[in-house]
Amino acid sequence: MSGMIAANRRWLARAGATLGLLLAALALLLGPAAPASAHAVLVSSSPAADVVVPNSPAEVVLTFSESVREVPDKIRVLGPDGARVDRGDPTFNGAVITIPVDTSGAQGTYLVSYRVVSADNHPVAGAYTYSVGAPSTPPSDSGAEDVHPAVGVAVRVFKYVGYAGLLLLIGPVMVLSLLWPRRLDRVGPARLIWTGIGLIVLSTLAGLWLQVPYTNGGGPFAVSGSALGDVLGSTFGAAHLVRLGILAAAAILIRPLISGRAGRGDQILLTVLGVAGLATWPIAGHAAASPQPAVSVVADSVHLAGMAVWLGGLVMLGGFLLRRANDRELDAILPVWSRWATVAVSALLLAGIVQALIELSTPGTTDLTRVFSDLAQALVSTTYGRLIIAKVVLFAAVVGVAAYSRQLVRRRLFADDYGPDGADGVAEPGGRIDGDPDERDAEQEVDGRGPDERELDGRDEPGGPGGPGGRDEPAGAPSRGGAATAVLVADPPRPVASARRIRRAVWVELAITAIVLALSAVLVQTPPARTAGEYGDASAPGYYTTMLTSSLYSLQVEVDPAGTGSNSVHLYAYTPDNKPLPVVEWRATAALPDQGVEPIEIPLLPLTDNHATGEISLPAAGNWQLSFTVRISDIDQATVTSTVPIT
Repeated sequence: MSGMIAANRRWLARAGATLGLLLAALALLLGPAAPASAHAVLVSSSPAADVVVPNSPAEVVLTFSESVREVPDKIRVLGPDGARVDRGDPTFNGAVITIPVDTSGAQGTYLVSYRVVSADNHPVAGAYTYSVGAPSTPPSDSGAEDVHPAVGVAVRVFKYVGYAGLLLLIGPVMVLSLLWPRRLDRVGPARLIWTGIGLIVLSTLAGLWLQVPYTNGGGPFAVSGSALGDVLGSTFGAAHLVRLGILAAAAILIRPLISGRAGRGDQILLTVLGVAGLATWPIAGHAAASPQPAVSVVADSVHLAGMAVWLGGLVMLGGFLLRRANDRELDAILPVWSRWATVAVSALLLAGIVQALIELSTPGTTDLTRVFSDLAQALVSTTYGRLIIAKVVLFAAVVGVAAYSRQLVRRRLFADDYGPDGADGVAEPGGRIDGDPDERDAEQEVDGRGPDERELDGRDEPGGPGGPGGRDEPAGAPSRGGAATAVLVADPPRPVASARRIRRAVWVELAITAIVLALSAVLVQTPPARTAGEYGDASAPGYYTTMLTSSLYSLQVEVDPAGTGSNSVHLYAYTPDNKPLPVVEWRATAALPDQGVEPIEIPLLPLTDNHATGEISLPAAGNWQLSFTVRISDIDQATVTSTVPIT
C-alpha cells in the first residue's frame, strides 16, 4: 500500500511539474504582442514629424532603415478635414517611399499613416503629423491598425508547432538510421516521424494563411485571393512552398527508412533534403534582412539543426531506448549518443552566439569599446536582448542537466568496465580486455552486426545465449566456474536504476527546452536589437529636427539621437515654395564654441537629389553649432546654421 501511495505521489509531482512548464510556455506564446511588430523603423520623413511648414509640400518622403514592400491602400495622407490629399500611387525605391500630395490643401495639421512590409516579412505600421501654416486639430485614421491580437498569438503558436515538428522529424530519423537496435520494432518512432511531418505541414500552411492578415491587418479570416497571391509570390511564400515540396520528397524516402530497408543513397539524399529544408526557416525570417544575410542564414540553419538533433534524440532516448533497450544495447548506444549530443549542443551554442552578435550589434561600428558597450546596452535595454538573456539562462540550466546525464552514462560504463578486483577491464576468452570498447564495434552491436556477427536478442538471463554474464563464449572455452588460463569474471552489477535516472534527467532536459522553444517562437517575432539601437523613434524626446531657410532654399535638418556619441544627420533641401530641390554639393560642420571645440567636418553621402545623410560623433554635451553649406548650381550656394542641444 505504501508503495502505491508513493507511486501516486511521484505521478502527481511529475504531472504537476509538466503542467507548470506547459503553462509557462503557453504564457510566453499567448502573452500580449508588441504593437505592429516592426523589424524596420522609420528613420526620417519629409516633412518631419510635428514640423510647421509655410506651404503645402508636393510630396511626402518616408525613409526606413531597410527595404520595405507595399501593402495596398495602406499609405495615406489626410488633410485637416480628414479627406485624403495623397494623389496617385506611392513610389517605392528600396527603403524610400515618395507619396505625391495635393499642394492646394488648406492650412492646418496633416496626418501621414503607413503600413508596409519590411525585408524580413514583418509589418511596419505608424503615423505622424505635420502642419501647414499653423497647427490645428489632427485628423484620425484607422488604415494603419496594429496586428490583430488573435493573429499575433496564432503566428507565435504555429511557429512553436513548426519547431516541435522539426525535432520530432529529424531526431527520430537520425536515431533510426544509425542507433536503433534491429530487434526492436519501429512503430513508435514511425509515429513520431509522421507526427513531426504533419506538424511542419500544419505550421507551414498556417504561416502562409496568417501572413495575409499579419501584414495587411484584420482578423484571422481577413484573407482575400489577391492578398494570398501576393504572399505566395514573395520571398516568404516561396520559402514556405519550397519547404512543402521538400517534405513531400522526404516522405517518399522516409518510408523505406521506417521499414529498415533504406540504403546509404537514401540516407545521403535525406540529408541533402534536410539541409535545404532547414534553410527555409531563416530565409523567411530575420536572417534575410540582417547586415550579413549569408552568415545569418547559415548560422540559423546550424542552430535549428543542433536543436532538432539534440532534442529529437532526447525524445527517442527517453521515450523508447531507455525503456526498451537491454543493458548491452544501452552500453553501445549511450556513449555514441553522448558524443552526438555534445556536438549538437556545441553547434547550437556557437551558431546562437554568431546570430546574437549580428542582431544585437550596431551595423557599421568598428570601435571595439563601443561594440561591447552597445552589446551590453542592447541586452538589458531591448526586449530582444532580454529574451536572449532568458534563453541563455535556461540553456545553461539544460546544459547542467545534460552534464549530469553524461555523468550517469560514464558511471554506468565505469561499473561495466572495471572488475571487482579493480582490474582495468574484464578479461574475455582469448585474453581480450574489454575496458575500452571500440566505438565501431559498439555501433555495430547496436545494429545487430557485432564483430562475431551475432545479433542482440535482449536476453541477459543466466543460461541464455549470452552465457552466465550475458556475454557469448566460443565453443570449448572454459567455464567461469572452473580453472582457466584467463581469469574470467561475471559482469559486475550496474548502478541501481541507472537507466531510470538517465531517463528522468532526459525528461527534465526536454521540459526546460519546451520553454526555450517558446522563447524562440516569441524571439523571431520581436524586432532585433540592431534596429532598436541604430535608429531612434522620430518622435522621441532626444530627436532633434528643424527647418532652416535662406534666400535660395529651405533645409530640413534632423539629428538623431541628439546625444553624446554617434549621431545620424539627415538633410532635405526644398525650394522656397517647398518643392524638392536638387543639390550639387553638400558640406557640413559641427562646433562647440563654449568648450573650445573647433569645427569638425561632417562627411555627407547624397541619397537622392535633395537628401543627404552623415554620421558624426559628438564627444561632449552642450549647444553645438551645426553649419550647412548647400550649393545648387555652379555659382549659387548659401550657408545656414542651427544650434542643436546635445544631452
